Amino acid sequence: MNIALVGNQNSGKTTLFNLLTGMNSKIGNWPGVTIEKKTGIIKNTNYELTDLPGIYSLSPYSSEEEISRMFIFDEKPDIIINILDANTLERSLYLTTQLLELDCKVIVALNMVNLFEKNGNKIDEQKLERLLGVRVIRISALKGDGVDELLNELSHSSDCNTCKPYIYDAKLEQAIANVQNNLISNKHKRFIAVKMLENDKRFDNIDFAGAGMYNIKSICESVSKEYDTDLEEVIATERYKFIERAKLQVVYCPKQQLINVNFSDKLDMIFLNKWLAIPIFVMIMFLIYYLSVGVVGRFSSDWIEEGINVLELNIKNILEKIGIANWLNSLIVDGIISGVGAVVVFVPQLVILFTCISTLETTGYMSRIALLLDKLFRRMGLSGKSLIPFIVGAGCSVPGIMGTRIIENQDEREMTAILTPFIPCSAKLPIIALFSGYFFGKNSGLVSASLYFLAILVIILTAMVMKKFIYKNTSSTYISELPEYKIPNAKYVIRDVYDKTMAFFKRAGSVILVCSVIIWFMLSFSIKFEYGVDIENSILAMIGKTISWVFYPMIGANSWKTAVSAIQGLIAKEQVISSMSVIAGFAENVENGKEIFNSNVFDFFTPRSAYAFMVFNLFSAPCFGAIGAIKKEIGSTKKMLMVVAFQIIFAWCLAVLINQLGVNLLAIIAIIFVIVETAKKTRKSKQKTKRGCQYCPYCKDCENML
Repeated sequence: MNIALVGNQNSGKTTLFNLLTGMNSKIGNWPGVTIEKKTGIIKNTNYELTDLPGIYSLSPYSSEEEISRMFIFDEKPDIIINILDANTLERSLYLTTQLLELDCKVIVALNMVNLFEKNGNKIDEQKLERLLGVRVIRISALKGDGVDELLNELSHSSDCNTCKPYIYDAKLEQAIANVQNNLISNKHKRFIAVKMLENDKRFDNIDFAGAGMYNIKSICESVSKEYDTDLEEVIATERYKFIERAKLQVVYCPKQQLINVNFSDKLDMIFLNKWLAIPIFVMIMFLIYYLSVGVVGRFSSDWIEEGINVLELNIKNILEKIGIANWLNSLIVDGIISGVGAVVVFVPQLVILFTCISTLETTGYMSRIALLLDKLFRRMGLSGKSLIPFIVGAGCSVPGIMGTRIIENQDEREMTAILTPFIPCSAKLPIIALFSGYFFGKNSGLVSASLYFLAILVIILTAMVMKKFIYKNTSSTYISELPEYKIPNAKYVIRDVYDKTMAFFKRAGSVILVCSVIIWFMLSFSIKFEYGVDIENSILAMIGKTISWVFYPMIGANSWKTAVSAIQGLIAKEQVISSMSVIAGFAENVENGKEIFNSNVFDFFTPRSAYAFMVFNLFSAPCFGAIGAIKKEIGSTKKMLMVVAFQIIFAWCLAVLINQLGVNLLAIIAIIFVIVETAKKTRKSKQKTKRGCQYCPYCKDCENML
């Protein structure tokens, strides 16, 4: 049996999907979390459940609505579970009135009733069931209440309901019936008839009976003349009239509730305060990076690093005792354990970062930040929705780039896809943690946070330039619902962190492992495939020396070892640290040589050049997976190559400037930005002050007249 799960955004749809299937799909409090349909099997059954993107109607004005309607028409689900948020019943029922027009069994799952009734409200689901003509079941997707009753209803006959209500007035109902009579036998005839009255162009190719097309046009023109207005508006009005009548009959709200301010509103007075909102956001992000990269994360990572050093030493001794070949000993210890271990060290810091981000997502705070930054983003050619891919990109750039699909405007979508890799993702965290921890010590949390805010500043400035010269058609608006603040769901947060951490381990056990073996091989052999050569005569050294000059202005040294490590960031950003660890071990050939900066290989780094190197890896082209995602979203190989070239050149230029001018460059950029924005505001203020008429720019008489 094929079942579709349909509902508004923030209605608890994906939470119910996870509960029924046992999967762990992304849950969030913003539009577009379910960007594509997700499919799973309901536990202990053979029913296939598909979680469709959150939508408000079946009139496709966005990609999410288009995906949902295409699935319903092409896949022909046997049952539709329509999940409603009891707290937004009026808005939720609009989609329900459209689903009732389909030739498909509909079950209404009334979610979050406990929250709705907490303040004395009452809702009569049995009366709502009679009004809609479909089964209405009260559930709590978060607590699991009512789910057994919902599963029992699924096992009943999947025939469509026969008692669905008449929503429109008599004239419209007659017109719908007349249009249906002119359609060749087709599923969802009533739905199609309504859409044709609404002049939906997507149904122009429907098959008609005889002179059906001519008859339908005549019917539409006749009905439109009777109402003397657009039929789409009339139909929408009739839907809302039906919803309003239904709400009056099934919902009771005490009058005193109208003047009550709920807990979320009180919190919004603080978190969305005109003066406090941005400082609070800055403080929260600083604390996240201070915890993950600073004292807590660094302290926990030290334990793992000591364990890996002991493991390397013991395995090396064991292999020597059993008489294993030197090359195989070196491969296992210097190649595999050293390369993979250098990345695994940072797992505790990643876990802390993932936990903080996931917690913020589930509370509802992130949707507030999207709304808060919408005004700023629109000024630079983006929308508030662009913040969503940026936040998702903090975990991994690939889903962040794919998340740009929720943005309707093509130019805004491409800009966001290009800029998303600038956000520090989990793969870049090992680089930031290693360099900031060693060179800046107790200030490592502050330094890592500065990179995050530098990324935001660079995104703002780059977007403004792109809007000015490349992407000029950026004028979309951002409308978002602010969900209630919620206590983080510990079960979901743990599963989300677990999935992200396991994805990191899988990457370390596949991509990083393979790359470490390749690096070991290229360090161990010469161009003539002679084993045991000095690393200066190795294959890797030969390659690195041809490109090392490019990095000299950035790090202040002609180091081929740094160059080849940085280039491997295209495969995976974690591989930068893994490669440096393998090279350091080979060069020193001592037991503790894997401590990268305690060797003589990378001792040329200074705090300034270390910061510049972190900046280069932050803004240069992302890994191949993210590059492929960019190509898919912007739809052009040529554009993708131009984006990669731009990212590499920009990262190199910024890193060189930082190393040459010092970290004070950040303050200079910020000051320039403030000066430019102040000049713009001053100019606009003067333009508003100098009022006049069309014949003179400014005069006393005109001003008096105005």
